[in-house]
Amino acid sequence: MPRENEVFGIVEQMLGASKMKVRCKDNKLRICRIPGKIRRRIWIKEGDVVIVKPWAVQGDSKGDILWRYTKPQVDRLINQGVI
Repeated sequence: MPRENEVFGIVEQMLGASKMKVRCKDNKLRICRIPGKIRRRIWIKEGDVVIVKPWAVQGDSKGDILWRYTKPQVDRLINQGVI
């Protein structure tokens, strides 16, 4: 679950160089990057549900991806009414 200053998002477009456009739950479109420790562990593609941490500076337009949810996890979040 997202912690303080983190929001849910859905990946809309891959931009290359470990960056992608993410539509966040707060209705903002952010260009997010995948930090190295996440990039080496998981693959992220369009349509995935992720947790985004907006940057302290330019937080309305940029952020970091912290977690990607799997399909069963997304189904459980939908059933709980979180998403």
